[in-house]
Amino acid sequence: MPFEGIAPIVGRSDEAARKLASRARRRVRMQDVDQATNTLRQARLVEAFLAAARNREFAQLLAVLDPDVVLRADRTAVALGAPSEARGDVAVARFCRRARDAVPALLNGAAAVAWMPDGELRVVFKFTAAGARITAIDLIADPDSVQVRT
Repeated sequence: MPFEGIAPIVGRSDEAARKLASRARRRVRMQDVDQATNTLRQARLVEAFLAAARNREFAQLLAVLDPDVVLRADRTAVALGAPSEARGDVAVARFCRRARDAVPALLNGAAAVAWMPDGELRVVFKFTAAGARITAIDLIADPDSVQVRT
């Protein structure tokens, strides 16, 4: 639709409508860049988390976890031995040392970790991050919630 048709709809002049569109395009591009940066930052955090878990480096696990991190597990993960909830970097790091047999994964396009003993998917670790730290980990083991596509 030409700007001459948009201007009356938004109650602006043709020139003002062009400027609004230009600003909107610039914001969308910036959000895309921010999203890509956040995705890359989270992937690096998850890599560091997995490396620390695999190498049993407790101090390194603490370094990537926010002091107030929360770990939550669904019923199926709890049945497999996970706590329903753990709070704080020390408690979460103690549990996550067990992730040493996990592998990198993608969950809806975001970096995740999959625990796959004997090649069978059992639990997916879904991460939430803020800044340079992991703030939440959700353990998803319910087979109806996690499906592997090959």
